[in-house]
Amino acid sequence: MINEVVMDTNVLVSALLTHGPPAAIIDMVAEGKLIPVYNDLIISEYWDVLQRPKFNFHSIQISRLISNIVRAGMAIEVNKPSSVPMTDKDDRIFYDAAKVSSSFLITGNIKHYPHESFIVTPSDFLKM
Repeated sequence: MINEVVMDTNVLVSALLTHGPPAAIIDMVAEGKLIPVYNDLIISEYWDVLQRPKFNFHSIQISRLISNIVRAGMAIEVNKPSSVPMTDKDDRIFYDAAKVSSSFLITGNIKHYPHESFIVTPSDFLKM
């Protein structure tokens, strides 16, 4: 069974910095074992964050990663943002996309989200 997942930007950042569970998630996308779910707001957030000078990621590396997500993924529309209280309002786009698509939301910042069974850390997702 192939799972559909929404990946918080911190999963992509961690995947590019380390070889831990976030990198395994990205590998699963590349292998066709996971379908990333995204929309224009999520792709824009990926670009904005990954291009920050503090990370020093190469533009080709960023382009390749985001292109793979779009190529392997499923674009969705979120017609109306949810009103669920969020610690970080920028995280709402990921929450809403996961909720609308009935996907897992994979994040390294689980405390930023409400406690719901579809919201998991990369490590917990890999254990399932």
